[in-house]
Amino acid sequence: MPDYKYTAIDRNGAQTSGKIEAATDEQARQKLMAKGLMVTTLAANAGASKAAATAAAPAKAGFSFGAKVTQNDVTIMTRQLATLIIAGLPLLRALELITKQERNPAFKAILGNIAESVSQGNNLSEALQAHPKVFDKLFVNMIRAGEAGGVLDKVLDRLAKFREKAERIQKKVKSAMVYPGVVMSVAVIIVYILMVKVVPSFQKLLDGQKTQMPPLTQFVVGISKLLTVFWWATPVVIFGIYFGLKSWLATEKGKELFDRIIFRLPKVGSFVQIVSVSRFARTFGTLMASGVPILQSITITRDTLDNVVIAKSLERVHDRVRDGEPLSVPLEQSGVFPQMVTSMIQVGEETGQLPEMLNRVADIYDEEVDNAVTALTSIIEPVLIVFLAVVVGTIVLAMFLPLIALITKMTGGG
Repeated sequence: MPDYKYTAIDRNGAQTSGKIEAATDEQARQKLMAKGLMVTTLAANAGASKAAATAAAPAKAGFSFGAKVTQNDVTIMTRQLATLIIAGLPLLRALELITKQERNPAFKAILGNIAESVSQGNNLSEALQAHPKVFDKLFVNMIRAGEAGGVLDKVLDRLAKFREKAERIQKKVKSAMVYPGVVMSVAVIIVYILMVKVVPSFQKLLDGQKTQMPPLTQFVVGISKLLTVFWWATPVVIFGIYFGLKSWLATEKGKELFDRIIFRLPKVGSFVQIVSVSRFARTFGTLMASGVPILQSITITRDTLDNVVIAKSLERVHDRVRDGEPLSVPLEQSGVFPQMVTSMIQVGEETGQLPEMLNRVADIYDEEVDNAVTALTSIIEPVLIVFLAVVVGTIVLAMFLPLIALITKMTGGG
């Protein structure tokens, strides 16, 4: 049998690596899972047999389709599967029904691959794990915990509710950003038209009168000339800034610095904190309620968070919980989580109801997200209007200053 190299996370949340003999990668995953290891990477050695390579082919085929499958597709599938399992249908039959009615061809192929894997005797979690671009660690580990505890129907229902709530929050945040985006786009277009059409006309008029232009007018005219003469540079600069910023944010240091700056911005920082805490509590509470060990839950939750500041604080929390400290202590000392959150988590630990308390925190902060979105939108609206008025007003003032001076001069001369 061929050897497989693996890296995995043990029951204590520590990363381990090694080799294991197995006929196929699925068998290797089963053996490692029996040892209490959560596989993160698995690769056959160069001498792996053709049978192992053939067994791995379905998973690779799924990868190419992953980018075409939306999160909404996965959420709908999860709800459908939960409903069918709760209704009493066997897992394989439920998967076949969902595959048959799926309209997205990419997702249909993946679901067919999963159904085939289950029909061959593999667990659902193992079949899902072959498609990491579609089903993340949180999804797979919750399904695995449900299978181990014999409560797959409850875990699927819990996972569906989790994804539905997460999507609602995401849509609210995105909708809050639509208005500022539209206003800024309109502002940029108006300013650009003023600079390349209106300002040059005023400049010709002033040049004809041979009037000395004030510094502000010279500055605006200079920018207008740049935009008019070097018009091709405008898209180059815009794309350069966009891709430069994107590349910088792709680096660990850049993303961390950006997140720290966002955290310190008035109103925006508190909004980001509320959204992040809501996602942390919902993810962590759902994992704990599904039977995933606490250290593994912390690691998975950390990987699902977009904010590097909170993710790094959870790394330290993980290490201290592993060393025997209660969860609430390092969370409070991190300075990232509000006092109310850590207090409720402490009560949950003391009463043995940590998952329930985490979900209550998530419910509270989901409402806070609604209020924060409304408050942030109400603040952004007047700020953008004032910004647009200042920019346009500055351009208009720069053009009329020399005209006022010319009129004053002509009046005084008369």
